[in-house]
Amino acid sequence: MKGLIVCVALLPLSIFGQFSEEYTTYKAKYPEKDMIYLQRDLEVEVEIEDDELKVTSRNIEETLLLTNRAQFFTEDEISYSSFFEVDNVEASSFQFDKKKYRESKVRDFAHKDDLSGMAFHDDQRIISFRYSNLQEGSKTRLSYDEEIKNPRFLPGFVFGGYFPAVKSTYTLIVDKSIELEFYKYNMDGFEVQQSKEEKGGSIIYTWTCTNEPTYDIEPSAVSGRFFLPQIFPVILSYPTSEGKKKLLGSPGDLYNWYQELVSEVNAAEPDPEMIALVEELTADKTTDLEKVKSIYYWAQQNIKYVAYEDGLGGFIPREANDIFEKKFGDCKDNSSIMKEMLKIAGIDSHLTWIGTRDIPYSYSEISTPFVDNHMIITYIDGEDHYFLDATGRFLPIDLPSGFIQGKEAMIGIDAENFEIYEVPEVDGERNAFIDTTEMRIENGDVVGNAHAIIKGYLKQEYFHGLEQNQTEEQKEWFYRENFRKGNNKFELTNLKEINKFEYEKDFEIKYDFSIKNYAIQNENEYYINLNLSKQISERKLEKEDKIDKEFDYKRCGKYHTILEIPEGYSVDYLPPNVTIDNDLWDASIQYEEKNGKVYYSYEINIHFIRLESKYFKEFNNFVNELESAFKESIVLAK
Repeated sequence: MKGLIVCVALLPLSIFGQFSEEYTTYKAKYPEKDMIYLQRDLEVEVEIEDDELKVTSRNIEETLLLTNRAQFFTEDEISYSSFFEVDNVEASSFQFDKKKYRESKVRDFAHKDDLSGMAFHDDQRIISFRYSNLQEGSKTRLSYDEEIKNPRFLPGFVFGGYFPAVKSTYTLIVDKSIELEFYKYNMDGFEVQQSKEEKGGSIIYTWTCTNEPTYDIEPSAVSGRFFLPQIFPVILSYPTSEGKKKLLGSPGDLYNWYQELVSEVNAAEPDPEMIALVEELTADKTTDLEKVKSIYYWAQQNIKYVAYEDGLGGFIPREANDIFEKKFGDCKDNSSIMKEMLKIAGIDSHLTWIGTRDIPYSYSEISTPFVDNHMIITYIDGEDHYFLDATGRFLPIDLPSGFIQGKEAMIGIDAENFEIYEVPEVDGERNAFIDTTEMRIENGDVVGNAHAIIKGYLKQEYFHGLEQNQTEEQKEWFYRENFRKGNNKFELTNLKEINKFEYEKDFEIKYDFSIKNYAIQNENEYYINLNLSKQISERKLEKEDKIDKEFDYKRCGKYHTILEIPEGYSVDYLPPNVTIDNDLWDASIQYEEKNGKVYYSYEINIHFIRLESKYFKEFNNFVNELESAFKESIVLAK
């Protein structure tokens, strides 16, 4: 960075005639960033009109483009929904020419559905537009107003991000008779100035940051919401002509609103064909749990998941009869039809609201609709809680969706009562890959057979992959890539699939294989590496990484290899055994010679889903130690 600044300083001043002084300053300060925000402002006003809250906001963003990749910022968009109505959109680009910026206004704005993201809220739309003539040194400015239709969605503010901001301001103007609470997240250690003043009948709160935190994009890093400073205002109550009206402030207040939204769902009589199907699915089942399984697995297999956009409208599930007829829906719809089918079977189940793992907040911390983005069904059997999410496939009943592990679930018990229950993280043993290999040396090649057992979330991943690779050629490629042993000369034959696409049984694969020239012969000796799988190397973290990592699930690997010692040979060298053990991970590599064979065992357990940055160096040391052990070969002498 210093080198870049020095180079800039030594260039002739004439080269900067095409750039503004502002560009020169920030290009030197942020040489590795393509863009910065000169201004990020959000002003929110909350008023009382006719016993109702009126919430409006004004959004302003001004950017400066610092590299020749400016064209990548040409397209922009604004999200809105039935809860967030957008108006007065103005956008312009500015090109520096002859010592001043010239403005080019955006004239065309297109409205369309937003088809991205995971659906819990389902009427999100976007306004898309294009800036013209963007080049290095250009600026953009965007401003628009929003009307927030439901005050429960009172917007907060996140300071910081991937692109630096010279100045960010969040202003909240609130009628002073409104009772507020502020939730502040990650504010310690950051320079955010706060002020409060009364003006007329309002209180004005202002937060300003002139040196926002920035971060670089890192593989598997947690969402910025886990570490960036944030402010969330929550309206607790406000006065009306009939007295104080409670809004939010506790999980109970949020649950009461959710119940209002779903109270009228599935009031109609269920479709006779759906009743007949439930009777067919449960006819030979003797326990409620067996009936729940049958209905749950049917829903996973037959109700296609369709994400109806990720917005803040549409908290109400569609009618089960409609979902049954169309055979598709989002998470709310899957929950709606499962609950209705279980009701037909005489089984009580519970609508459940939950946030995915990329949302850091809990219900006790911030009881607003921003805390969750997903809906499932909970079936309670004594002390056991089963979290049923039919948007996924191949999930057995006792395995929650991977992306809700460790999250708080708000389980609706009845119209007045709910339970907050933490979904457990699934132990790595449930997600095991167990491989047993027997092999021998033939003319320098290694040939043998293997038996793999795949469990849990890993099994689900394999099934998803097999669904997408259905031709014989695709399937051959899939298995060769995922079961490769030794090196790229690995060939797999005589494949046998056991329990393919089964929900409750382990997936098993049996096959024969060969690896050409894998055993290295040197005069009267063979050198052969029994570490046939080295996948842990893919987990090594970059030295520059600073942000906590989030992985899909805990995992376990067990690899057992038996090598038949060729006739006329004996073991001349076995590598040393290795044992590494701590609370977050453990691994062992063991060698043993017995009855004319060499027995190799490698076991590894990853006991975390989230890895804090303070453990990165230690984790890399763990991987390095294993990689060093993986390089060891046994020696067979004539």
